[in-house]
Amino acid sequence: MRADTAYHGEMGERFAAQATDSAYNAHTDRPAMLRLAGDVSGLRVVDLGCGAGHYAVELLERGAARVVGVDGSESMLRAAERRLGDRAVLRRHDLEEPLTFLEDQSFDLAVMALVYHHIDAREQLLAEIRRVLRPGGTLLVSTTHPTGDWNYFGGSYFSDERVELPFDGRFALSYWRMTLERFLGELLGARFVLEELAEPRATEKARLADPRRYEKTHTSPSFLAVRLRRP
Repeated sequence: MRADTAYHGEMGERFAAQATDSAYNAHTDRPAMLRLAGDVSGLRVVDLGCGAGHYAVELLERGAARVVGVDGSESMLRAAERRLGDRAVLRRHDLEEPLTFLEDQSFDLAVMALVYHHIDAREQLLAEIRRVLRPGGTLLVSTTHPTGDWNYFGGSYFSDERVELPFDGRFALSYWRMTLERFLGELLGARFVLEELAEPRATEKARLADPRRYEKTHTSPSFLAVRLRRP
C-alpha cells in the first residue's frame, strides 16, 4: 500500500485533528512510545510516518537535537508544518520506496508509530532504517495488537491479510493483520535486537477524553510497542 494513500485528503485532516487528544493515539500509543524512547537529549531522530507532527513536537521538547519527519500524506504534512514551523525538517515521501535522501548512519533514533502495519515493502523499509541508524542506534515501532485484531475481525488468529477498519464513520483504514510471530520475526530477521516490549494501556488522561476507550484498553489489547537496537 502506498503511504500517500493511507491518510490522504480529508481523511488525513480528520485524523490529524483527532490524534491531538484521542484516547488511542494521544493517551495510549504516544505515552508508551515516548517512555520507550527514554532520554532523547541531543539525539538525531527520524520520525517515519510522522503524521501531523505530534511525536516530533514531543521529541523536540524533550531535547532532541534534530528531527526529520517523513510522511506520504500531503494533508498530514500540512498539519505537521502548522504544528512544528521550522523546528523540524519535513519531507513528503512514500515509505514503500527507499529512503535515498537520508545518509548512512545519520540518526540515533528512528520512530515508526502505528505505521508498520500499513506498509507492503516492510523488509525493504527495515533495511533502510538499519542503514540510516548509527551502530547502537534505537528503533521504536508500534502496531495494532495481533490479539486485538483477532478479537475484532475474528476468523483465524494466524490470518495474514489486509483488513479494513472503519474510521470516523466515513472512511476506512487498510492495513496488514499479522501474528506476533510475524511482527517480531520480521524485525529480528532484519538484524535488530529486541530490548523491550510493551502492551500499552491508556493513561488516566484518557478517562476524560474517552472513558469507553479507556476501559477497553485495560481489558483488551489494542497496541503493541517495541524498542530495538541496531547492533
